[in-house]
Amino acid sequence: MGRLFVTHLEGKIYSCKHCRTHLALCQDIVSKSFHCRHGKAYLFSKVVNVSLGEKEERQMMTGWHTVADIFCVGCGSIVGWKYEAAHDKTQKYKEGKSVLERYKVSGPDGSNYWVSHEAHVGGSDADDA
Repeated sequence: MGRLFVTHLEGKIYSCKHCRTHLALCQDIVSKSFHCRHGKAYLFSKVVNVSLGEKEERQMMTGWHTVADIFCVGCGSIVGWKYEAAHDKTQKYKEGKSVLERYKVSGPDGSNYWVSHEAHVGGSDADDA
């Protein structure tokens, strides 16, 4: 399979809650107003140490999008998704950006987000990004 090269980030970071692999910097957050079926999610302009799954069309709260799930390269856990294309012109700002599901990552202070009973069970997307 080969040697795994992992990018080490400096500063306030979000990391995989399972293996602590660095995923994103706090400064790269575009929006904290996103939601997934397990609660909060953050939109990032840049993430590292992830691999992309297959592209697929998904109906989300803000319409149809072409997305690909993203997986931690350290342990293989799904940590969110990447927007490949938005079909609505008002959603084009999401293209090329990634969403990390808050309950799947540790915050900059080492905190974890716990799924609440109020978490939305339907599709995932932004409310008011």
